[in-house]
Amino acid sequence: MNADFLPAAAGPVPPGSIHLLGNLLRFHATAASTGGSFSLVEACTAPGQGSPPHLQRRDVEAFFVLEGTYEFTLGGSVQTHGPGGFVFVPKDVPHHFRNPAERPARMLILNVPGGLHEGFFRDAGEPVEQGDAFPPMVPPDVPRLCGIAASYGIEILPPG
Repeated sequence: MNADFLPAAAGPVPPGSIHLLGNLLRFHATAASTGGSFSLVEACTAPGQGSPPHLQRRDVEAFFVLEGTYEFTLGGSVQTHGPGGFVFVPKDVPHHFRNPAERPARMLILNVPGGLHEGFFRDAGEPVEQGDAFPPMVPPDVPRLCGIAASYGIEILPPG
């Protein structure tokens, strides 16, 4: 386990982390560091939080669960994965994830090519200071979120 990014709220948050919709995001590989090939982000997700239903038109996405449990909905099918679980999401497939547990969960998110989700996370999220835990959950500004997502080829879908 990576001691500087613990899933428990007591663990310190590393510098450069971003908070978005109950997810603390830390970039391990960016489009700039991979020649645009891919982005690799570590997500620590608060209990009951996750992503809204969405699809992406210009990149593929994969998730690898490190700790805890995630529930993934992929094209209408629900899958639950613990550590070692892997989910691949092709372009144009509606999906979302959430942490159904009472403790934070942690996973890696891979996007190919790099840059699109990375840009969305940076533009839509808020920087978190080192040592902070999850910020208070507030309802998102949905029109703002949808507008930023659309600029990166991501379509936020209605809850379903």
